[in-house]
Amino acid sequence: MYTFLLGLLVLILGYLFYSKYVEKQFGADSSKETPAYKMQDGVDYMPMATWKVFLIQLLNIAGLGPIFGALQGALYGPVAFVWVIVGCVLGGAVHDYLSGMISLKHDGASLSEIHGKYLGKKVQSVMRFITVFFCIIVGVVFVSGPAALLAQLTPGYLNTGFWIAVIFVYYFLATILPIDVVIGKIYPIFGICLFIMAVGVGGGILVNGYHIPEVSFQNLHPAKLSLWPMMFVTIACGAISGFHATQSPMMARCIKSEKLGRQAFYGAMIAEGVIALVWVAAGLAFYNGVPGLGKVILSKAGAAGAVFEISKSLLGPVGSVLAILGVIVCPITTGDTAFRSARLALADIIKYPQDKIKNRLILAAPMFAVSIFLTFVQFPILWRYMGWLTQAFAMVTLWACSVYLVKAKKNHWISTLPAVFMSAVCVSYILQAPEGFRVNAVFSNTVGIAAAAAFFLIFLNKIKNQDKSMKSAA
Repeated sequence: MYTFLLGLLVLILGYLFYSKYVEKQFGADSSKETPAYKMQDGVDYMPMATWKVFLIQLLNIAGLGPIFGALQGALYGPVAFVWVIVGCVLGGAVHDYLSGMISLKHDGASLSEIHGKYLGKKVQSVMRFITVFFCIIVGVVFVSGPAALLAQLTPGYLNTGFWIAVIFVYYFLATILPIDVVIGKIYPIFGICLFIMAVGVGGGILVNGYHIPEVSFQNLHPAKLSLWPMMFVTIACGAISGFHATQSPMMARCIKSEKLGRQAFYGAMIAEGVIALVWVAAGLAFYNGVPGLGKVILSKAGAAGAVFEISKSLLGPVGSVLAILGVIVCPITTGDTAFRSARLALADIIKYPQDKIKNRLILAAPMFAVSIFLTFVQFPILWRYMGWLTQAFAMVTLWACSVYLVKAKKNHWISTLPAVFMSAVCVSYILQAPEGFRVNAVFSNTVGIAAAAAFFLIFLNKIKNQDKSMKSAA
C-alpha cells in the first residue's frame, strides 16, 4: 500500500513542481496571442474554458489505455508501479507538454509538421504518411468492438452492423462539425466519469482493506515475457504514449493562454498516470497478486472482464454502469478524435483551409470511405504493431522536442534523456517481440542500446553543427 500511496504523492508533486520547471524551459509566455484567438475560425480554432480543455485532453489521450494497459502491465508484478510513476512524470508528461506547446507555438500545427520543422523534410515525409495512416487505423479498430458490445446490450434487431453504422455516423459528425458542437459538449462529461471511476476503484481498494503489494523488481509475468522492453510498450498510455502527440494539436488550437498549457497537457497526463496507477493497484490487490489476475487477463474475459468484475464488486450498480461506459464509450471517444486528427493532419499537409464545411467534407468523405472498407478487412497482424508504433511516435517526438529546446537555448536534457530511453525500448522491442523479428533478448537489447547511443551521437552532432552555423552567422 505504501508504494501505491507514495506513487500518488510523486505524481502530484511532479505536477506541482517539475511541471513548472519544464514550463520554464519551454518559455511559456502569457502575453502572446494563442492560435485560439489569432486564427479563430469557429471550427477548429476557438477559445475554450481551461477546465473543458483539460477534460477533453484527458479523454483524448486516455480512453481505455490507462485501464487495459495498466491491467496487462500489472502482470509483470509491482514493478509496473515504477514505470507508471517515473515514466509519467519524467517522460509522458514532458512529452505531452512539449509537443502540445510546440504545436501551439506553430499555430496548432499537426505532429508530422512539427517533426519536419525540427527533424528535417525526410522525416516529415515518412511521418506524414504514418501519422494519417495511424489515426485512421485507430479510428477503424474502435468501431467493431464497441458495436459488438452494444449489440449484446440491445434488442436483437439492433445488431452489430446497425451499431457500426451508428458509430460511423457519429465519427463523421465529430470529425467535420465545430469542435464545441460534439466533442466540446460530451467529452467533459465522459472525462469526469473516467476519473470518478478511477477514484471510486482506488478508494474501494483502500477502504475495503485489500492488500496492495509493495514494489518489487522481480518479473512475475505468467507467460514469461521479458520485462525489458515488453512492459514499457504494454503500459503506454499510463506512462508515455506517442499517440498523445497526434491528439494535442486539437487542444493547442483552443487554449486561451500559453500559461494554461501546463494544466492542459502536463496536468492531463498526470491525471492519466493516476488512473493507470489505480488500475495497476486494483488488478494486483483485487485478484490477490499476479496469478489470480493472470487467470482473468489471459482468459477469454480479458482485461474487459477484469474491469467489469472489479468495478461491479467495488462500486455496485454504479460501478457496472461506469464499467459499461468505460468499455464502450472510451474506445469510441478515442476513435472520433483519431479521425478528426487525421483530417487536421491532411489539411496541414496540403495547406487546405478548414473553415468551410465543403472543404472539410472533401477531406473527410474519402477518408471515411476507406475506413468503412477497412472495417470489414481482417488485419490482426497489422494491429499488433500499433503498440510498438505509438512508442516509436513518442521516440521521434521527443527527439524533435530536444531540437526545439536546443534552438531555444534551453535545457534539452529534460526530453533528450527520455528520447534516448525510448529509442532503446523501441529498437529492442521490434527486434525481440513476437510480432517483430523474434531475435533473442541479449542480441536485441544490445542492438537497442547501441541504436539509442547512435541516435544520441547524431543528435549531439546536429547540436555541434548548429552552434557552428550560429557562430558563422554572428
